[in-house]
Amino acid sequence: MAIAAGFEPITAAVSGAASLPKLHLHRPSTPPTISFRTALIFSPISSRSSRRRTPAMPLFSGGGGGGINGMGNSGGGSGGDDDVGGGGGHDDKNNKKAAVLVLAEMGRSLESVPKDLAVAIESGKIPAAIVEKYLELEKSAVFRWLLQFGGFRERLLADDLFLAKVAMECGVGIFTKTAAEYERRRENFFKELDFVIADVVMAIIADFMLVWLPAPTVSLRPPLAVSAGAIAKFFHSCPENAFQVALAGTSFSFLQRIGAIVRNGSKLFAVGTTSSLVGTLVTNAIINARKAVDSSSAGEVEDVPVLSTSVAYGVYMAISSNLRYQVVAGVVEQRILEPMLHKHKLLLSALCFAVRTGNTFLGSLLWVDYARWVGVQKVQEDHE
Repeated sequence: MAIAAGFEPITAAVSGAASLPKLHLHRPSTPPTISFRTALIFSPISSRSSRRRTPAMPLFSGGGGGGINGMGNSGGGSGGDDDVGGGGGHDDKNNKKAAVLVLAEMGRSLESVPKDLAVAIESGKIPAAIVEKYLELEKSAVFRWLLQFGGFRERLLADDLFLAKVAMECGVGIFTKTAAEYERRRENFFKELDFVIADVVMAIIADFMLVWLPAPTVSLRPPLAVSAGAIAKFFHSCPENAFQVALAGTSFSFLQRIGAIVRNGSKLFAVGTTSSLVGTLVTNAIINARKAVDSSSAGEVEDVPVLSTSVAYGVYMAISSNLRYQVVAGVVEQRILEPMLHKHKLLLSALCFAVRTGNTFLGSLLWVDYARWVGVQKVQEDHE
């Protein structure tokens, strides 16, 4: 209609034959503008999505996720740290657009993912790379089952080798603890197998918690109630690992990172004290049962001091184990090894195994020195 109106005076003054060239000369000026705009709106990514998904998807540009490097190593991971910047609403909008587009391209909707993950996507708390990792992990039957549980979901999304690290730590723990028990008991190893089993089970529980608590996470936790106290809100906002890389668009202050050490230390104190208390009580119960059955063994074994040993082990885990495992998971693995070897999972797993084995051996040495220093073990005794 705009073309006809523009050329009406000319066509009235000249012959029909002469007006045709003018129409052909000026007509091409309009279509390029339309096609250029169409190319901007319907890019190859968005047009591919529009064939699969709802009409709203093509409006999302493909640029929202730039700079995310799988583990969130952009944003917070660059420079000194992620404590600067935290780009607020703009990053949140970009995260949401890119994450929803990833779901759309895979033929998925927000209703098809866990509720906490859907809420995080809606609020723009997580980048598209995390959604891609979730969809990738879902392809495995084992991971699909574990992703149903919030704690595993948060840890696997931050580190897809988390399960392997749990296996490494518990496997190394079983081997080293059993070897230590054999070294201590020698010819009585099989006679005292009940002691060995009780000690090893407690060691496995402690090892699992030492991997679980300091592991970096993608936080999907809902906000606390408004009525929650200031201290509860502060610790709720702290990362799981004091050294972990923050996702793009989020940040942790120095105080929050210190809070992560304090919070995990208090949890590990409870875990260490409880596990040692249960293990010591079980050991003493077995000793007393043997004394009742066989009076000749009454002088062979002494009761282990329950309370002092349990508290000492809790303090040891809260300080030594807490700091060592925070550094291993947050600095050595996430900040050094993973950026270098994220494309070589086998080599990365081997190095993680070596680091964690060395850390376990160091922990055993430190515990012996500490236990002798505080007086819960005699100099001639060995532990772990």
